[in-house]
Amino acid sequence: MCGIVGAVANRNVVPALIDGLSRLEYRGYDSAGIAVLNSAGIERVRAVGRVAAMTDRANETRLSGQVGIGHTRWATHGGVTESNAHPHVSRDEIAVVHNGIIENHDEQRARLQALGYEFASQTDTEVIAHLIHHHSHGLPLLAATKKAVGELRGAFAIGVISVKEPDSMVAARLGCPLLIGLGENENLIASDVSAVLPMTRRVIYLEDGDVAEIRRDSVTIYGQDGQVATRKVHMSEVSLASMELGPYAHFMQKEIHEQPRALTDTMEALIDDNGFSPALFGDAASEVFGQVDSILILAAGTSYYAALTAKYWLESIARLPTNVEIASEYRYRQSVPNPRQLIVTISQSGETLDTMEALKHAKSLGQNLTLAICNVQESAIPRASRLVFYTRAGAEIGVASTKAFTTQLVALFTLAATLAKQRDLLAEKEERAYLGALRQLAVSVQHALNLEPQIREWAKCLANKQHALFLGRGIHYPIALEGALKLKEVSYIHAEAYPAGELKHGPLALVDSSMPVVVIAPHDALLEKVKSNMQEVRARGGELFVFADSDSHFVESEGVHVIRTPRYAGVLSPILHTITVQLLAYHVALLKGTDVDKPRNLAKAVTVE
Repeated sequence: MCGIVGAVANRNVVPALIDGLSRLEYRGYDSAGIAVLNSAGIERVRAVGRVAAMTDRANETRLSGQVGIGHTRWATHGGVTESNAHPHVSRDEIAVVHNGIIENHDEQRARLQALGYEFASQTDTEVIAHLIHHHSHGLPLLAATKKAVGELRGAFAIGVISVKEPDSMVAARLGCPLLIGLGENENLIASDVSAVLPMTRRVIYLEDGDVAEIRRDSVTIYGQDGQVATRKVHMSEVSLASMELGPYAHFMQKEIHEQPRALTDTMEALIDDNGFSPALFGDAASEVFGQVDSILILAAGTSYYAALTAKYWLESIARLPTNVEIASEYRYRQSVPNPRQLIVTISQSGETLDTMEALKHAKSLGQNLTLAICNVQESAIPRASRLVFYTRAGAEIGVASTKAFTTQLVALFTLAATLAKQRDLLAEKEERAYLGALRQLAVSVQHALNLEPQIREWAKCLANKQHALFLGRGIHYPIALEGALKLKEVSYIHAEAYPAGELKHGPLALVDSSMPVVVIAPHDALLEKVKSNMQEVRARGGELFVFADSDSHFVESEGVHVIRTPRYAGVLSPILHTITVQLLAYHVALLKGTDVDKPRNLAKAVTVE
């Protein structure tokens, strides 16, 4: 969702801004723009569509400046038009880029209109530009920005430049991610580290309430209390190679195939220690886990399906009652707080606003036993949690999550086994078996990836369909949900998932010869039940696409297609079956010609409510 980049340098920053915006394209957007300061004042180019269209305009106008800000917009307030694209300018003196949503923008708009300000867009962002300009009379940019953000309600990350201060830039954040990149005789801002990697690896992550003044040779940060604050400088470990496609056609395909390595990296400490230890989750984990009597997992999107899978593990292995809630719903209902409940938040980016706000709400209720499972070091949600487990998926560029999801599953399985061990529910023999299964996992995933040619053939059967059903039972039902989500996200085919036993309670009415039904059918205790449900589909003329495994006894027949994954992987079977539904969605999308890595209307990091 929306990307920000900005720079203050001794050189023309336009190429750096364009490169940064290009690296932020994966977040999802519909328009792009750049504004720079130069001898003419503020010069700006904007365009609907891809960064390339905006780049063409910048090249045509020979845009140049040593201070500038850029933005990729994902429309919220106002349609996808050039007038709504960022940066927004107030009276040719102030330019602003903004991620997030200003909740009191109507109130502020009316106030500013009464003061004589005219609005050229439908956005909430233009309010910020005019508000800062209003306060800039007699005040430097930093003070005017501080005053303005104090009057805003909502979530925001902003970058601001002013013709009156051509050697500096101001940045502020509340609820939305923003970082400062420290370069040589230049400094930058960005919403994601990928935008600054070609210039620097030294970054400072701003905290909620921070306002920063950025110059070529200095950065000064003020905390929520208005005082100068010291923030840690981090050396980013994200590799530039992870941001490149290499031999793959799309980042989604690349990231699907990176899963053996991502899983191995995520399990590295566990395998090295040769056991499930609370220390994997932080120094205080043993103490925290000793107090836990139940678990609540808060997550959104794909991470929510990882949480649903984890519920089976946590209750069957650790014997702890586990609830899973959609983060955006949790804080808007009356819940019964339990100070002994472990609050687990799951977020690939660590900045998912719904999940962050749900965590804050849980803590406000006195639930302070908190654990974050996240892929991004030092992001907001881990910083707000007592315990952290970092997955090691590496940079994930495709909007549709793949390797982040499976590494979350490994983290959650590790949590279940670790809690079971601490509660004396994990026998040594079982622990060895689980460790053995984890060590074998990367090889098994590679075997599943080798099924890609067969799955590609299936995709030909689904690509011309309008709808699809996904079925699973038990711990594989969340994988059916994930498969349906992936197909929706990247191919735009309407897909729904159900527990297979629910077919006869309604969804069976949808089944006919034009409705493909994808079934997750491993050789587990529910296999015979799943076979019965499949007969219900065939009796109505439905066509079945069955992901079984080498232990399942399925015979292909008319209307029944079978692909066998590696032999049944036991408790880790959901991870293997995730690979197959990811590949299916990818190849269907490929045949339909959609923008696989940047699906319409979607964003990678959801930083608005």
